[in-house]
Amino acid sequence: MVFKRLLGAMGVGGPSVDTVLDGGDGGVVLPGGTLSGQVHLEGGGSSVEIEHIALELIARVEAEHAEGESEGTVVFERFVVGGGFRLGEGERRSVPFRVTLPWETPVVTELYGQPLGIVLGVRTELAVASARDKGDLDPLVVAPLPVQEAILEAFGQLGFGFRSADLEYGHIGGTGQRLPFYQEIELTPPPAYAHAVNEIELTFLASPAGVEVVLEADKRGGFLSPGHDALTRFTAAHQDVAVRDWNAEVDGWVRQLVEHRESYGSHAAYGHDAPYGDPYGHHEHHGHHDKHGGGPGIGTAVAAGAVGVAAGVAGGMVAAEVVDEIGDFFEGDDEDEGGGDDD
Repeated sequence: MVFKRLLGAMGVGGPSVDTVLDGGDGGVVLPGGTLSGQVHLEGGGSSVEIEHIALELIARVEAEHAEGESEGTVVFERFVVGGGFRLGEGERRSVPFRVTLPWETPVVTELYGQPLGIVLGVRTELAVASARDKGDLDPLVVAPLPVQEAILEAFGQLGFGFRSADLEYGHIGGTGQRLPFYQEIELTPPPAYAHAVNEIELTFLASPAGVEVVLEADKRGGFLSPGHDALTRFTAAHQDVAVRDWNAEVDGWVRQLVEHRESYGSHAAYGHDAPYGDPYGHHEHHGHHDKHGGGPGIGTAVAAGAVGVAAGVAGGMVAAEVVDEIGDFFEGDDEDEGGGDDD
């Protein structure tokens, strides 16, 4: 689905923009993969100079700060895909594009075709005579990498259930995280671990080499001791998908997290930290681990149990509802959120 609007900066009779992603509404891309499509332009009542056409990847994220919690949109990548030409009166022109998604792009849907409750969008910006209009918005559908899917499936096979997923603004210290936010997938424990943890929060930080897997356990307290969080992280290479026993691997990770209560910090991280602006005006999140407790996200699904985390998201929103949420979240957001300007 696309949202076709007249260029607001030019008023009635201005050019219109309609971006269509390859594969239609069901087109699926992977983190680090190629997003392609066409930007269709139609001239208005007079010819205009198209200075540039840009695509912005935007996400709705949550942030925790001294005043409480807030939500907002973040531009986490921007691509200039065309421009520098004159669009005649009533002229129709298509501009093809092929861009590469960031490796840390959140996993949105396609765990057996069901959403995880994360809403991303591709917004098209058209610049005409120094005026800009963010005039077209499309849902972005992202499937897990094979190694991510193998790990999620192993959690399901071990009896963990899917609770919710969201995007948290902030940085996990000691990792190679590059985006200004991270995805958090909340899992309910099976009986074997229910006495020790309330839930486990899973974060993937992907790179060309593989993924960092960050696990945080909300630990139950005992009769004389309060509960507390324990956190650790592991790495998995992309080529390991077919050669590792993921059930045994993931079970070992969970046992290490629960029994030894280790924290991360000694493992090598992929990549380097990159600076980002804070769209909320708060800076205390950078340079430290910023996970916080939260309720179920938009696409909360029923617990999966032993049938698998991936299959368990079947209680999530259907595709049409995801598109509706995209419109509710992003229409009318005219500020420049977080990603900066590449012009």
